[in-house]
Amino acid sequence: MNNAPTNVEQQPVPELSSPFPHLVNPRVEQAREHLTAWTARIGLVRQEGARQRFERADFGWFAAMVYPTASPAHVDLMADWFAWLFLVDDQLDDGAVGRDPERFGTVVDGMRAVLDSRDFGAATAASGRDLPVAVSSLADLWSRTAPDATPAWRRRFVRHLEDCLDTAATWEAGNRLAGVVPDEQTYIPRRRHTGAIYVCMDFIDVVEGLDVPDDLYDSPPFTDALNAACDVVCWTNDLYSYEKERSLGEVHNLVHIVRHHHALDRDRALLRVRDAIVAETERFLAKERELLRAFPAHAPVLRPCLAGMRSWMRGNLDWSRATKRYQPSDRAGRVRPQEYLEAAVMGVER
Repeated sequence: MNNAPTNVEQQPVPELSSPFPHLVNPRVEQAREHLTAWTARIGLVRQEGARQRFERADFGWFAAMVYPTASPAHVDLMADWFAWLFLVDDQLDDGAVGRDPERFGTVVDGMRAVLDSRDFGAATAASGRDLPVAVSSLADLWSRTAPDATPAWRRRFVRHLEDCLDTAATWEAGNRLAGVVPDEQTYIPRRRHTGAIYVCMDFIDVVEGLDVPDDLYDSPPFTDALNAACDVVCWTNDLYSYEKERSLGEVHNLVHIVRHHHALDRDRALLRVRDAIVAETERFLAKERELLRAFPAHAPVLRPCLAGMRSWMRGNLDWSRATKRYQPSDRAGRVRPQEYLEAAVMGVER
């Protein structure tokens, strides 16, 4: 199949409902204002086209919906992390660096140095030395996140973030270069990494002040519930971002994969993924019950953790169907990546 960009228009997505309540952190306006100031100060958003596109995405609102109980400091921090994750993702999905594993690998090495540093990136964040903004801004984030976290949480988070970066740098980039459309069995577990959803679920512990023991976290009942929640989030994202991603020739999208490998038309592929999301939501609810029955002594930790997963599934749905990020065009026509990708983020201007 030809994976070149196609001319598409925004078309209706099948209706998708959620059994979880719509919640919004009351500090949403604060998160928006803070995020605008932080991205400008840190250098993630500079040119006017990038600023306009960034503001339309409304990541402050997104953070407020998926972490509805976060404190003022934590909702700001979550919004900043979202900006970093999504802007790095843009560089990989929409820019040349996502098709150049060697170049991105150099940037990833700088990120690893931050995550491995004894001072949690504080010196790098304060130095202002000449680094790709993706690295210097990560140092700022890590220096504000890691000191208050447990060693177990830091190890888990670093593993998840490195898995995210490695999968994007090798597997996704390799597929793009070779013109490969992965099958569903290969795509689904890797999508949890490329979507950074394990990373985002880790932040529930930070926001709620939880300490999930490793033996509980690594248990099959917890893994099953977590993976079901992660899949609901990732597949919902794929459902709503399908038109935008195909307009750029992106193949790493479940709707496209289903359509490609099962020879379906657009509407049937969208319905198939919508139905899979509904079924996976039901699977989460069943696994949630099993988990609480298996570990009744851990209920004080599990209940807020599971509530965080529920907020993520519902908040992501509400944001995905409202954000302008997934619209492939605006009034002036399709926005080209060079109009919003910042060269300094990956250091390509050097």
